[in-house]
Amino acid sequence: MTILKNPLFVRLFIANFASQLGTVVGNMAFAFYLLDRFSTKPYYTTLAELMYALPTLVVFLFVGVLADRLDRKRIAANCDWIRAGLTALLLVTLHYQFIVAAFAVLFLRSAVSKFFSPAEAGLLQGIMEKDLYTQAAGLNQTVMGLFMLFGMGLGSLTYHYLGIEGAVLIDGISFLLSGALIASCRFATEVRMPNGQTSLRGLRFRQVTADFAEGYRYIRRSRLLLALVMGFVLFGFVNGVFSVLPIFTMKYKLSPAHYQKYSALITIFLGIGFLVGSTLGSFLIQKLNRVIVLVGGLLLTGMLSVVLGITSEMWMYLSLVLLTGAIIAPVNIVIGGWIPELVDPSNMGRVNAWNDPLLMLGQSLSLAIVAIVFPNLINVDVLYMVVGMIIFVVSVFYGVTLPTLSRKQPEIHVNS
Repeated sequence: MTILKNPLFVRLFIANFASQLGTVVGNMAFAFYLLDRFSTKPYYTTLAELMYALPTLVVFLFVGVLADRLDRKRIAANCDWIRAGLTALLLVTLHYQFIVAAFAVLFLRSAVSKFFSPAEAGLLQGIMEKDLYTQAAGLNQTVMGLFMLFGMGLGSLTYHYLGIEGAVLIDGISFLLSGALIASCRFATEVRMPNGQTSLRGLRFRQVTADFAEGYRYIRRSRLLLALVMGFVLFGFVNGVFSVLPIFTMKYKLSPAHYQKYSALITIFLGIGFLVGSTLGSFLIQKLNRVIVLVGGLLLTGMLSVVLGITSEMWMYLSLVLLTGAIIAPVNIVIGGWIPELVDPSNMGRVNAWNDPLLMLGQSLSLAIVAIVFPNLINVDVLYMVVGMIIFVVSVFYGVTLPTLSRKQPEIHVNS
């Protein structure tokens, strides 16, 4: 694979892999901890997911602007160091069983992580040729498949043998490793600071708001980019429901007595599907086109979501999960490889500053709704139906707008 010949990409890739692996293990173990210790309060698990999502709505004004104005390498590395320190604080709260304090630390740690992604995305874009974006997106989907394949299983095993404190310790070590790898990279000045050198003290709030508004104007000038970004709210809503739905399905429907075992199997089957879909994704995009893969994949995913809701047989459910993963992966590759092609590197942070809040707005809204209505007002079957309808709406929207826009839109919308 051509992209793996780039040593900077390899270091960033390994750093991101280590960070995500630790986070997946820690988050899954924390979910099992909450369900075990507070089994009569499933909304605690939903609240934990909210702590991962809500910070975006607090810091969204700053993350993209800082990634475009300040040193992207220092932002990414410092985020890892700070998260490692907060993870140590999380260990203390869990040791003394201060659950409210633990939620607060999760919120702060998630808030810091929001500054990491735009900075890392800008670094990656700066060290790659444009024709490698789709290849990089496909590789990231493969990694996501591996996390789904082994993440919950590793989280379950770590929680079982090392306890919640051992799992969180692994999480903290992963941040230290990621930060060390990023600090060891040597990037060109124009990659680290594409808009020139600026100090944090030199930034004014008016400049921050002006840059954030410029991100909106930049997105609006490209109708194709605007159409892709508009779907992020609904994607976020779907992500929020699906972040808790598989474990709820096992705990409250298919296997209450063995929900940990089968929750791990869900992610294994979904991970296998992601690996298959990631392998076929680039081929499908080349043989068909991005619009067909995106719209067709979303339509099939919506239909499968409805079928998952009415399925009561375990192995049929797991087989459908595998098929869903194989269909979602190429959709993610399309979006992950398309957006960087439409954005000038000097504006990547500003654009991401809008993508993530819209995604997390939908996710936070859905998690809040789930916390209120489940399980007293609706059951898991209804949740699947709602997700299926939302995905269908997004597929229709993209099916109507993208064919025309993709023919008219140039690949890079240069800042004017």
